[in-house]
Amino acid sequence: MSTGATSAPAIRFLSVDFDCADPGELARFYAEALGLPVIYSSEDFVLLGREGSPGLGFLRIADYQPPTWPDPSRGKQAHIELGVDDLDAAQARMLALGAAEPSFQPQPDRWRVLLDPAGHPFCLSTHGT
Repeated sequence: MSTGATSAPAIRFLSVDFDCADPGELARFYAEALGLPVIYSSEDFVLLGREGSPGLGFLRIADYQPPTWPDPSRGKQAHIELGVDDLDAAQARMLALGAAEPSFQPQPDRWRVLLDPAGHPFCLSTHGT
């Protein structure tokens, strides 16, 4: 760590990126769920968001292996918390978009855990709404 008189570099939060087998497929899921447009797309990476704001990125990984949550053999790695007003309605919408519902739900009256099409867990929660 430097103690010199130089100023700190500007560092901005750009995105949270998810490893996956098919970036286009996973981006379509989150774009539809969150109403976010594609701001960059290539064969191996798709970025959703709005100019000037952090986004969600999806990165193709060869031999991608999804998390096995709640089995710890391949942990969840990271997850998104999505605020909702109605858990049941939000869950139904996400399932219709291609999410899956794992059998284990730690507190289904407070939040719901779902799996996106690449197997990443994400939560629907009424906290903060």
